[in-house]
Parts: sequence; structure tokens; C-alpha cells
Amino acid sequence: MRASHADRERAVDVLKAGFAEGRLQQPEYEQRIGRAYKAQTHAELQMLVADLPQGPVPQAQFIPQRPVQATFMPMPMQMPMPVHTNSSATGSLVCGIMTPVTWGLTAIPAVILGHKARAEIRRSGERGDGQAITGLVLGWLAIGGWALFLLVFILSAAVNL
Repeated sequence: MRASHADRERAVDVLKAGFAEGRLQQPEYEQRIGRAYKAQTHAELQMLVADLPQGPVPQAQFIPQRPVQATFMPMPMQMPMPVHTNSSATGSLVCGIMTPVTWGLTAIPAVILGHKARAEIRRSGERGDGQAITGLVLGWLAIGGWALFLLVFILSAAVNL
């Protein structure tokens, strides 16, 4: 079987290891390296490294002897699940937008739905966090506006007494 560039590089690595371990002398090492780069077949490479502890392994022997753990296997391609917008977040946004029209009547539902939606979004990974925050802000602004109005009304009533 014909040798590939990778097969030649593996053989050269084995020769380098043999030279580093003192199994080959400098002239023999250089001669074998030159022959390894000129080798055309696996048999030629095998002859160069046969007397060393490791040699190039044919491609057919690269099949793992034991099963590979699932951790090291590539992830199977899966179609991503479509991510839906949280319905409580949409409800919070609608209630928040409706607060001026309803004179603040929908402010409390906007706040409740906004907090509920944010908790569900953190747990499930749904979309709609921006809608929930917008509903919360509009709801709290309406509640704060009514609280300020009532405070001014009570203080003006107390001053007029």
C-alpha cells in the first residue's frame, strides 16, 4: 500500500524518538530520515523502523480497540428547538401599555405578570425578557404615579384643614 505524507511523518517521529533514546547513531539516523522522506510504500517505512520499539501502524489498525466514551464523540447534529416568547411577558407588556388608557388599573397585573414571566424565562430559556422588563417598568411607573398623586392629594387635603 502506498504511504501518505502523514505515514512518513509518523515514521520520522519514531526515528526521532529512537535517536533521542540513544538507539540510533547520528549517521544512521540521518540516513534513515532521508530514506523515510523518499519512501513510497508502507513496507519501505516498516523496514526503516522495524528494529525500533514503535513503528508506523497501517490505517486499518487505527480503529479503537475499546469503545470511545460518549464524552469524546462528536455531538450529533440536531435541529434546534424553536424558542417561543413567554406568554406572561407578552401579557405584562400589553398590561403596561394599557395603563394610561385604563387610568393605571392594569399596572398591578403588569407588575405581577412581569415578575412571573422573568422567573419562567430564567427557568425555561424562552424569549420575551425585554417584554417582561418593559411591562414591569410601565407598571411600576403607573403605580408610582398613582402613589404620588394620592400623596399630593392627601397633603393638600391636610393643609386645607
